[in-house]
Amino acid sequence: MKHVAIVGAGLTGSLLACYLGRRGYTVDLYERRSDPRVTGAERGRSINLALSERGIDALRRIGLEEQVLADALPMRGRMVHPLGGEANFQAYSLSGDRAINSIGRGALNDALLDAAAGTAGVTIHFDHPLTELDPALGTLGFADGSQAKADIILGADGAGSATRGLLMAYAGEGFAESVSFLDYGYKELTIPARDGEFALDPGALHIWPRGTSMMIALPNPDRSFTGTLFWPNAGTGSFASLGSPAAVERHFRTNYPDLMELIPNLADDYRHNPVGLLGTVKCGPWQMLGRVALIGDAAHAIVPFYGQGANAAFEDVVELDRCLDATGDDWPSALPLYERGRRENSEAIAEMALANFVEMRDKVADPFFKAGKNVEHTLERWLPGKYVSRYELVSFSTTPYAEVRRRVKRQHQVLGAAALGVAAFAAAALLRRVVR
Repeated sequence: MKHVAIVGAGLTGSLLACYLGRRGYTVDLYERRSDPRVTGAERGRSINLALSERGIDALRRIGLEEQVLADALPMRGRMVHPLGGEANFQAYSLSGDRAINSIGRGALNDALLDAAAGTAGVTIHFDHPLTELDPALGTLGFADGSQAKADIILGADGAGSATRGLLMAYAGEGFAESVSFLDYGYKELTIPARDGEFALDPGALHIWPRGTSMMIALPNPDRSFTGTLFWPNAGTGSFASLGSPAAVERHFRTNYPDLMELIPNLADDYRHNPVGLLGTVKCGPWQMLGRVALIGDAAHAIVPFYGQGANAAFEDVVELDRCLDATGDDWPSALPLYERGRRENSEAIAEMALANFVEMRDKVADPFFKAGKNVEHTLERWLPGKYVSRYELVSFSTTPYAEVRRRVKRQHQVLGAAALGVAAFAAAALLRRVVR
């Protein structure tokens, strides 16, 4: 049985180690950081995850669903906080009972690391930043001068992947990479519990849409909320323009007045928590020489506005596992099959995630948008199984992302044609009445 090296012990790498260990492989999992179960998560870098059906399906296949969801909080819809108006709840599903699940990235990573460490054949090496890679020889070099060799090397080391950078250096013009950053960043804030209870409804993902910016908040098991600002990097009302505590507080009083009393450490959190980057990574090929491949964010990082980054990465793991089944664990056949099976889907969710940013930031507080959502739920009720909203297909099914995009496009074309037909009929009826 082959020896596999996985670079990156984050969410994807740890889950992948579990899958491959269960297949009987000897797996060495290398991580640049110290063990986060000992050191804790980096301040202001967690971004709570919205774990939905795709990610849950990947956990379910190896018996981790119940354990992970025990630390998650279900969110059945958006609670929209318009400026100067009452908060309103918008259910994610027609039935109102389907939920995405809020879970801290650190808590999930810890659970997956524990699972990987407990899987036969898996060894985890912390404090091992990758510095050298020879895909032809299957050798790896690390910052401490140590070396390793493996039959298969899988880069699961995130959007800033060292594996991807080294593959690009090795392949030269045979490897293409593009990184597109938004003119927006993110910063985390904490909404603590009030008198031991949640300060907001814990059954919803809270959104404060403000046109060119927004804040969201997701609940935590300790009854706090992790709030995340998504603001422009430059210009009025941007991270760059709000440097002093007084300026931050003025901005919040004007744009988020209901949050002032909910975030007692606003100025301190804002000052100390870093601004993170938001971008989309595309590259290719994801695999080469039948022995080296990228997976998850290392291959296709996306912006977080559909809550699908981790879910999509977990689906990569399921797809690779499926390809190994299909090829009888023949890696030179399985890796190209895996890339073909996931590339179109990764591009589809990247596109949908960017579009959902505009929806969350600009549209959710719009009465016309809410009316449209009501129409959509009505159509789902009238045409069960035939008309399904994009959100339901993305979050509550494992329908491939590319097929979701095609299906929603067809649904909209049919609805557009029907609307034109109704309008034409109404116009004709009006004309007959006028002629009479």
